[in-house]
Amino acid sequence: MEETVSGRSEQEFQDLLRRLELALETSQIGVWEHSLNGEEVLWDPQMHKLYQTGRTDRKVSSAIWLSALHPDDVERAIAEFEAAIAEKGFYNSQFRIVLPGGNIRYLRSRAHFYEGPDGQPSLIGAEWDVTADVLLNRELTNQKAVAEARAIALEQSRARIEHAADHDYLTGLPNRRCFDRRLTELRANAAVKTLAVLHIDLDCFKQINDKWGHAAGDVTLQNAAVRISGAIAADDIVARIGGDEFVVVLVNLDSADELRTIAEDILWRLRRDVRFGHDMLQVGASIGAAWSVVDEAGNLLAESDIALYQAKKLGRNRVEFFTSKLQSDLQAARQLAEELRLALTRSEIVPFYQIQVDARSRQIVGVEALARWWHPEKGLLAPAAFLKVAEEYGLTAEIDAAILSRVLFDRAAWALQGLTPPRIAVNISGSRLADPHLIERLQAQNIPSHAIAFELIETIFLDDPDDKLLANIDAIKQMGIEIEIDDFGSGHASLIGLVKLKPKRLKIDRQLVTAITVSDEQRRMVGAIVEIARALSVEVIAEGVETEDHARLLARAGCDGLQGYAFGYPLPANEIAMLLASGKPHDNAGPTGFAGRLSAHS
Repeated sequence: MEETVSGRSEQEFQDLLRRLELALETSQIGVWEHSLNGEEVLWDPQMHKLYQTGRTDRKVSSAIWLSALHPDDVERAIAEFEAAIAEKGFYNSQFRIVLPGGNIRYLRSRAHFYEGPDGQPSLIGAEWDVTADVLLNRELTNQKAVAEARAIALEQSRARIEHAADHDYLTGLPNRRCFDRRLTELRANAAVKTLAVLHIDLDCFKQINDKWGHAAGDVTLQNAAVRISGAIAADDIVARIGGDEFVVVLVNLDSADELRTIAEDILWRLRRDVRFGHDMLQVGASIGAAWSVVDEAGNLLAESDIALYQAKKLGRNRVEFFTSKLQSDLQAARQLAEELRLALTRSEIVPFYQIQVDARSRQIVGVEALARWWHPEKGLLAPAAFLKVAEEYGLTAEIDAAILSRVLFDRAAWALQGLTPPRIAVNISGSRLADPHLIERLQAQNIPSHAIAFELIETIFLDDPDDKLLANIDAIKQMGIEIEIDDFGSGHASLIGLVKLKPKRLKIDRQLVTAITVSDEQRRMVGAIVEIARALSVEVIAEGVETEDHARLLARAGCDGLQGYAFGYPLPANEIAMLLASGKPHDNAGPTGFAGRLSAHS
């Protein structure tokens, strides 16, 4: 067998060539050679298959390749081919071809510069279809882009959720959760030497919501947020922590005077009217302030809240500072309120009765039930000791209900003794009158007709009374319960209110009665009230009658009834029964020990 120069036989080379052709056919890789001088191009059969030429000839024109290139890839593909020729180096390109049927395929082409034995330069290379890889990579890239977009959207969503969790949706300010965290951070910051808190509550916000609607309320809150933010420094914090409550934290103030200046500025800003459409909304604020160096700071938010409570109690539209006395007073009031709640469950709140007499006959025509508290440690307490706390802690309605129940019990007991109980006047607060379940509760007590009169003792806006309140009053009248206006002349009631309310009687305030013995002006005023009442067919009772001279002048002025120390002090039910048995106040119906000397004023 003939040997080659390398020592291999021709048969071995043929076997090697066949194996190479088989491998190329299996891998679907086409082989080509491009003679650079003669522009001769040689293709193997696999190249024709890749380009779907339908031919098998070995020599082809370079135009076959050029015409198959995708129009968008022609310029780049030629440039890469020419660059490889110029550099006599490695050729590596990927391009698209358009097959005769219009199908587009992606091909990868690689070649090396080569000089034959005769010195002729050429590029010898291979091409294969990479369409599946390109499409897969494209899909992976798209999927990666989608995943990245989703990750970005998720991060944005998370950021929005975190922002929403930490901020008020309406004003954009930090909420209570965020405020607490940032206040804690400030306490731990070594650069922070002093902290101050302003607790702000908008005045008249409920009235704005009720009159103009929640849209007006929202505008008011948004304006308040902007105005408060404009009054503080960049390092300070303002947050909305409740419906109409805002809190400001001020860092490193030099003194409480500086804090007052800022608080007064915020108060001035919030007093300015808010435009809502064509209307101007009147707003104000109450502000509680607390200030301390960080090392000595207690719960500044709680302290500012105590000061805010004081500001609202003193009439609103003001700034009040926290003091230790405020805290002790508040703790005492809370303790008293808790004791009062317990007293209501133990039936320690009882009525004492003060008689009312006819101004001419001096016969007993009625009694007023006045609340007293049999305190287990302090003894008998007058209303001055607990009614203010009851009002602050919303207990007046419960006291009213407890007194009414005991009055009905005492009245029934007097009837069992053969006595004819007179009309009994019972105080009723505005909060109880506004109770939507009041009428059904009263109906359940089976109150005898014309046995009870309700005295309106709180400031009720009679110029423009609430429709629900008026409806309750009408229903009360239909039950045979009379309506009286207490303390008339003290500024609580009005003539327009009297016309709308149509009470059975009114009681002239004791402050007008006291001076009638020495003041012509007071006598004329009392006389004018009586004339107005007669014009409206309303009876008049004068309270605070302390002497016979008072009684005589009031009778002459036209009062129908009289009430005061001149006829009797407030007495417990068993002692009142003795007066009722006589029909007239006894000469000694005055003070009877400590219980009798307690003020009659409810």
